[in-house]
Amino acid sequence: MGEPGTKLWASAGVAVLASLLALEFAARRHGHPGPLTAQSREVILAPHSGPLLYAGLALTMVVLTWRQRVIAAGAAIGIDIAFWLVRWAVGAEMNFGNGALWVVLGCAVVAVTRRAGRERVLLLKGAGLGLLLVAGHKTGDTWLLITSKTRALVLDQYLATADHALGNPSWLVGRLVDATGPVGVRTLELVYGQLPLAAALVGLYQLRHVAAERRFPAHHMVRTFLVIGLLGPAIYMIFPVVGPVYAFGAEGGHWAMADVWPNTPPPIGAPLPMPFDEITPRNCMPSLHTAWATTLFIHTRNGSRTMRYAGTFWLVATLGATLGFGYHYGVDLVAGVVFALTVEAAMRSLARGWDRSGTRLVAYGAVVFTALLVSYRFLPEEMAAHPWLAGPLLLLATASVILFYARTTRSWESTAVPVPLPGPRTVTPQPELV
Repeated sequence: MGEPGTKLWASAGVAVLASLLALEFAARRHGHPGPLTAQSREVILAPHSGPLLYAGLALTMVVLTWRQRVIAAGAAIGIDIAFWLVRWAVGAEMNFGNGALWVVLGCAVVAVTRRAGRERVLLLKGAGLGLLLVAGHKTGDTWLLITSKTRALVLDQYLATADHALGNPSWLVGRLVDATGPVGVRTLELVYGQLPLAAALVGLYQLRHVAAERRFPAHHMVRTFLVIGLLGPAIYMIFPVVGPVYAFGAEGGHWAMADVWPNTPPPIGAPLPMPFDEITPRNCMPSLHTAWATTLFIHTRNGSRTMRYAGTFWLVATLGATLGFGYHYGVDLVAGVVFALTVEAAMRSLARGWDRSGTRLVAYGAVVFTALLVSYRFLPEEMAAHPWLAGPLLLLATASVILFYARTTRSWESTAVPVPLPGPRTVTPQPELV
C-alpha cells in the first residue's frame, strides 16, 4: 500500500477515535456510559448483541486464509463456551459474543506484533472494519440517548402536517399491516430488525476476494453504511422527531398529542413544537433504515440474481415496516432516499477521485436534502393545503436525485479504465496467525 493510502487510513482512524471520545464525554455528562465504555465492557461482561459481534468477526476474516478462518472461528466459539460455563456456574447474565470480540482484538495484536508492511496494514484494516461495525452500533445507541436527553421539544406536528401532501402514508400502511395479521407483522419485524445482518452478508459478498487479492476494493457497502450511521444522528439533533406511533399513537402515553394512529389521520392545523419525554429517541428525520435499505439495494445491483431479488425485497419490506409500524412519516422516507444517494455518491467519488461530475452530484443531493428539511419546517401548512402540487413536487425532487445518480454512476462505469488481464500468478503462502 502506498503512503497516501496509509495516511488516509490513519487520518480516518484518528477522526473516528476523536468522535468516539467526544461521544463518550457527552454520554457521561448525562450519567450513562459512552460507546467506548460499552464496547470495552463486552470484553468480559455479557454482550448486548452477540450476532453483531460475530458479524464484525466475519468482516475481519475476509483478510484471512481459509485455514486462518477456521482457527479464528474455532477460537471464538471456544472462548464463548468457556464464558458461558463460567456465567452459568456463578448465575450471571447469559449471552454470547465475547469470543468474537477477543479474536478481532487478537488479530489487531498479531498485526502489530507479528506482521510488517502490507500484511500488517491488511490485517489491521480487517480488524478495524470489524471493530467499526460494532462501534458504529454503540455510537448510534449513544446518539439516540443524547437526542432524548437534549431535545425536549419535537417537531412531529410539522411532519404530520407536511405528510398530508403524500396522503398520510404511515396511517394507510399502518392499517394495511394490521390487516395482514401476525404473519405479516412478524415478517416485517424480522426484516426491520435484521437489516444490519443483511448488510453484513452483502458486505461479505463484496469482500469475498480480499484474502486472495490481498487488498480491499476501492469502495464497498460497509463504508457507506458506517458514514450514514455517523452523519444521520447529527441531523436528528437539528430536526428532532419521535414518529407517529409515539406522537399520535398509544406508545406515546400522556405525551402524545392524540391517540389517532393508524385509524384517523391528524387534522390540518398550525403546527407547533411539542414537549416529549426524555426516553424516546428523536430518530426519524431522515429515516436511516430507509437510507441503509437504499444503500443495500444499490450494492446488490451488480450481484447475482438472488442477490438482486434479496436487495429489492429488503428495500420494499423495510419501507413497509418503517411506515406500517408507525416509526416514520412518509416525508422521512423521501429524505432518507435522498440522504442515502448523496452519501453513496460522496463515498464513490472519494474512492475514484473527485471530479466535476461527482462534485455536482453530491452538491445537488445536498441542496435537495436541505430544501426538503426547510420545506418540512417552514412550509408544512402550505404543503398540506395544496397536496396535488406539493406531493408531486416532493416525488419529482426525489426522482431527480435518483436519475442524476443513475446517469452519473453509469457514466463512471462506462469510462472506467479496463484492468488488464493478469498473467500466470505465483501463489505466495500467507503467514499464519499463530
